[in-house]
This record gives sequence, C-alpha cells and structure tokens, in this order.
Amino acid sequence: MIFTAFLRALAQLGDRRFRRVVGVGVLLALALLVAVYALFLQAVWWITPDSVDVPFVGVVTGLETLLGWASLFLMLGLSVFLMVPVASAFTGFFLEDVAEAVETRHYPHLPPARALPMVEALRQSVNFIGVVVVVNVVALFLYPMVGPATPLVFWSVNGFLLGREYFTLVALRRLPLPEVKAMRSRNRWRLWLAGTLMAAPLSLPIINLVVPVLGVATFTHLFHRLAASGR
Repeated sequence: MIFTAFLRALAQLGDRRFRRVVGVGVLLALALLVAVYALFLQAVWWITPDSVDVPFVGVVTGLETLLGWASLFLMLGLSVFLMVPVASAFTGFFLEDVAEAVETRHYPHLPPARALPMVEALRQSVNFIGVVVVVNVVALFLYPMVGPATPLVFWSVNGFLLGREYFTLVALRRLPLPEVKAMRSRNRWRLWLAGTLMAAPLSLPIINLVVPVLGVATFTHLFHRLAASGR
C-alpha cells in the first residue's frame, strides 16, 4: 500500500501545480533562513567588542568580521539539516493545491473536500513548523553521540514527524479532527514507515527539495486507500 501510494505520487511530479508548490516552498524556506541568519549576525556584531587585549599578543581587532564569517559557515552547516524540514513545513500552507491535484487525477468521483478555515490551516502549519524546527535542532545535539547511526536517527525523527503531520493535514480535508486522530492512532506504524520513506531522500541534495510535495501526494493516496479498506 505504501509503495503503491509513493509510486503514484512520483509519477505525478511533473504536474504544474506540484512544481509551483516546490518553488514557493523553497523560496519561503530560504527567506526564513536568511532572515534568521541576518538577525543572528546583527546580534554577533552587537555583542562583540571592537578590540580585545590578548596577553603576549597585544590588541586584536576585527573580531566581529571573524565571527561573522564563522557564523556564515555555521549557518550553512545548519541549513543542511534545517532547509528541507522548514521547506516541508511551509508546504502545509499550500496543501490544498497538491492534494486537489492528486484527487482530480486519481479520485475524480469524490465530492469536493472540506475547505479548511484559514485559522485552522494556519494553526496546523505553524504547529508543524514549530515542531519540525525544535525537534531537528534538538536532534543536532544528538547526532555527535550516535556517530555512524546519525542517518538512521535523522530518518527516524523526521519520518515520525512527516508521517504524523502530513497525514493529519491531508485527512482533515475529509474528516473531523477526532476521527483523524483515531485513524492516525490505528495506523501509527504504517504512517511512521511511510514518513521514513519520505525522510530518506532528505539526505540527497536537490532531490530533497521535492520531498514536501511528494510527501503530501503520497499521504493523500495513502489516506484514501486506508479509508477504502476500512482502516
């Protein structure tokens, strides 16, 4: 069931609506990371003294420039882990476009989906962004401890998040929240496995940028297949 849903989603990646969501999600994620870095850099310049007196060396100047360049490399390293999760979170704002494209092509017999109220859609997306960023920042401190198992931890953590949140966002278009939670609970392991399948390509440059759209499309198929099977 999971691989069938994934392959159907993969076959539709050329859809114009899919490409649009990928582009917008990446641009928003880049804008957020740049804004965060600009604020961090301003803080570094603000707290760094113009010069320091180092024993046996003398007065050293230009520390703010040195720390500025160091912070740039730090941000580039963090972006490897945070860029795609943040882009994934922003996709929640454009869920309707991807899910509707999938249903129009594969499930034309369905009645129109329930349009999520703006406040509810915004709340779900903001919650997703917060959880994704916080969990991945915490995981950054765990990676040095697990050594060679770092990819497995990365995939497992993000697989759980993607499986839980993408399924919730997709299912809310068709079911009330209590039923979504019950359905998610009954299929928790299947959703985690499907989320991990989405998380694995996060380690691959360029390819990882289409993961948010591919994830929404896959979980749209998975939701309908689970509903049809009575699960």
